[in-house]
This record gives sequence, structure tokens and C-alpha cells, in this order.
Amino acid sequence: MRIPAHSVCTAIRDDIVSGALERGSRLTADVLARRYGVSRVPVREALRTLEAEGFVVTRRHAGACVAEPTDREAADLLDVRRLLEPLGASRAAERRTDAHLKVLRGLVRLGQERAGNGTGDELRALGSWFQETLIQACASHGLIAMLTQVRHKTAWMYTVEPAQRPAEEWTERGAIVDAVTRRDAERAGALMAVHTERGIAAHRRKVARRPEPLRRAGASKHPVNTGSVVP
Repeated sequence: MRIPAHSVCTAIRDDIVSGALERGSRLTADVLARRYGVSRVPVREALRTLEAEGFVVTRRHAGACVAEPTDREAADLLDVRRLLEPLGASRAAERRTDAHLKVLRGLVRLGQERAGNGTGDELRALGSWFQETLIQACASHGLIAMLTQVRHKTAWMYTVEPAQRPAEEWTERGAIVDAVTRRDAERAGALMAVHTERGIAAHRRKVARRPEPLRRAGASKHPVNTGSVVP
């Protein structure tokens, strides 16, 4: 059975975001095909897609490699996020379905319940699910694609500790859902702008505490880890 290229693309992207495939490491079609148990054809297609997304670069004499974002690119990503996320919330308020609302309300209830005693991993997972659902509620293929790419790249370029005040974060998310429920696009966008700024501030605090900056292009490369296979 032929494995779709988009499935291979998702697997490779997930490994890049998680760091299993390190920045600067070579991405050889034969090695990746063995890693994911597929042929080289979907791997090559996936690498072309990931290069267009900015996760992969092609270097002379080296071939495809995991990209190495600079500090400026990381900072620019936060500016893009600042612009897109409020727009996404506004569009979600205009276009959401009852199914979207049901999931969003359920996530807010669960997030508020777990804010006091949930683990950091649990809260991050709930926050990610909330963000993904709100993105899908935009009902715009182009906007969904851009917001999803920003989400993946933010996870790749930044590592943020659990929220210091998770209850406040879920209160903010609840207010956003209330605005989306009322189809109040202006308020949903304004509330999301505040929520996004909180996240950006957390990212910037993390960068300030990071012992080493993001490696610059041309830094030393690492071999692809072939010790595990993505399920």
C-alpha cells in the first residue's frame, strides 16, 4: 500500500519540531524511507513540501537538511503570530459551527477544571487542542494553513514552561469562546490579541533565559537519528 506523501510529511515535520531530527542534520531519502517504513518517492515529495514551509533547506554538496532558523527569523515569527491569530479568532466568530462550539466549550470547562491540579503536559495538550479547534473554525483553507504553519514553527523555535497562572489563561480562552458564540468578530479578535501577547511575552522570557541562541545557518551538522521509527 502506498503511503501518502502528506502522512510522511507530517511524520518528518513532527520529528523536526520535537528535535528528534536536529537543526542542521542531513535528510537523506534512503535513511528517511527506512526510518518511516516507506519508499523514497513520498519522502522526496514530503521534503519538497517541508522546504516550501521553511523546515528544510537544500545546501550545495549536502542536499536536504533541517533548517537552522536565526534569532531574527524567530522574532519575525512572533510578529506574524501577532497579526494572524486575532484575524483567525475573528473569522472563527463569523464562521464557526455548532460542532466547533461544542468542542471549544468542553475544552474550556476541562481546562478550568485542570488549571489547579493538572500537569504541565496535560495543560499544554488541552491548550494545543483548543488552538487547533479555533483554527479549524476559521473555515478558510488559506488562513488555516498559515495559522497551522505558525503554530508548528512556534513549537519548533520556542520552548515555553507551563503557564504560571493557568486559570487566567483558561479564563481568557473562555471569554474568546463567549465572543465566538455570539459571533462578535471584533471582540473575539481583540480578546485573542491580548491572549496572543501573553504567549509572546512568555516566549520572549524563555529566549532571554536560554543559555545559547538559535544556531546560525552554516553551523555544525548532526547525523539523522535512525534509532526509532515514528508510529
